[in-house]
Amino acid sequence: MPKLMSSTGAKQGSGRAGGPGPTAALQQYECRGAWVITAHGAYDMHSIPPLADALDAAVRKHAKVVLDASGIDFADSSFLNLLILTHQAGTLRVAAPPEQLQRLFAITGTDAVLEIRETVDEAAVS
Repeated sequence: MPKLMSSTGAKQGSGRAGGPGPTAALQQYECRGAWVITAHGAYDMHSIPPLADALDAAVRKHAKVVLDASGIDFADSSFLNLLILTHQAGTLRVAAPPEQLQRLFAITGTDAVLEIRETVDEAAVS
């Protein structure tokens, strides 16, 4: 299985475009047989390594992984790349993406590739 992303030299929680911003934070738990990772904050090339590490470990250990995206307030192409790689490595569902992420998925066509659900519960049972 390919490594999702290296965390070498990355700074955690640097926010948008390398400037100060909301710190990215993660929570993880089991729900209906799926492993759920809840992400909060902004995700760019500087803040994504902890999420990449969590998703990489999760797809290696669990049959289904759900990313609860409801708390993400910014994401860029590095976030999209991570989701695509995770999708290729295992079973990934993206739950409750906010409007900004829904637009990003639609504009890039990743909404046709990723399994997107309205709620964590729906993603866990699908």
